[in-house]
Amino acid sequence: MEEIRSMESLAALVESLGFLPLLKNRVPGFSVEEHTPLELWFADGVDGPWEWKGPVIQKTGCAYGKFFGGKAGFISKEWYPDFANYRRVGYDFDARYDDGLARSVDNRVYDALLEHQPLLSKEWRRLTGIAKRGEFDAIVTRLQMQGYVVTTNFEYATDKTGNPYGWGLARYATPEAAFGEAFTQKVYQRTPEESRQKIEAYLRSLLPQATARQLRWIVG
Repeated sequence: MEEIRSMESLAALVESLGFLPLLKNRVPGFSVEEHTPLELWFADGVDGPWEWKGPVIQKTGCAYGKFFGGKAGFISKEWYPDFANYRRVGYDFDARYDDGLARSVDNRVYDALLEHQPLLSKEWRRLTGIAKRGEFDAIVTRLQMQGYVVTTNFEYATDKTGNPYGWGLARYATPEAAFGEAFTQKVYQRTPEESRQKIEAYLRSLLPQATARQLRWIVG
């Protein structure tokens, strides 16, 4: 992996690798954090990977969310349908819930997004009536890990001169709404097991140094 010094270089890396966690994780050397100079992280007046997340999503059409052990990362538009298919175990969300494989509170949160998407995180939580942010965030992470929700952008407050500030609020949607037919026509074209095997074979070639356990952490 080459050093990441711009939004364009990060976008190119997401597209070329297909899978890319944001922060240091169980696979040494496999993250945006480990290949970006420290001076580009959270420096006043300097944009870095934290600010580039939204532009990279918009430029590449990739999926972004908490996909890897509940930690955030990018998956290219080429690989996300197989990833979601495996994580969904072949179920759309309604079928998962009808078979008793999803919690009622998750169903309430998912339905709120489905009816009003795309939604900023604060708008979505208000619609669900969940008072505790930690509880809501845990549900959103679970839905992302299961392949039913992606982050489509990050939006910032602006000061009186129009400059953005703060951490940025995530805007969410279902993959079906975010990617349209590019996703819906591919997500269930293989069995979940076939999708898993395809992803694992690719990751073994991409990360020959990774152990089987480390690869399972990525695939889930």
